[in-house]
Amino acid sequence: MKKMAVAAIVLLALAVMMRQSVYSAESQQKAGADSMKQLEADFLKASLERGSVGYMSFYSEDAVELPNDSDAILGKANIAKGMSFLDDKNNRLTWSPVSAGISGSGDLGYTWGTYEFRSKLKDGNETVENGKYMTLWKKQPDGSWKVAVDMGNSGPKQK
Repeated sequence: MKKMAVAAIVLLALAVMMRQSVYSAESQQKAGADSMKQLEADFLKASLERGSVGYMSFYSEDAVELPNDSDAILGKANIAKGMSFLDDKNNRLTWSPVSAGISGSGDLGYTWGTYEFRSKLKDGNETVENGKYMTLWKKQPDGSWKVAVDMGNSGPKQK
């Protein structure tokens, strides 16, 4: 009888520890998703405040850009060549993450969401493009997060 009581206590303790472990993993996943969304907010802020320089400060040297209807662009230096449009005050690129997550190993994260690009044409009319994006983030040796892969595609034309 005493052995059964000890076994029951051990099983109960194991069950409690397993539940705490699951709760801890869920908490870590939520914290990871929240940190990725905050990273996106910092990325957007840098882009709006400092244009292409702020935007590119979040890219890794070996990043890959997968633009809509174009070939892949390899490397931060090559990606930066096409980002000067962010320096034009008539252009405004904004985005908002819908979801985010982080790997169990803690070295990869992702965000995906929607974007809006507003610009003024030479005739003064404004154009608006909406779409979706997905960004893969990689933790760097110094602990910072940088864009490893970024892609977007435009949504249906506004009527």
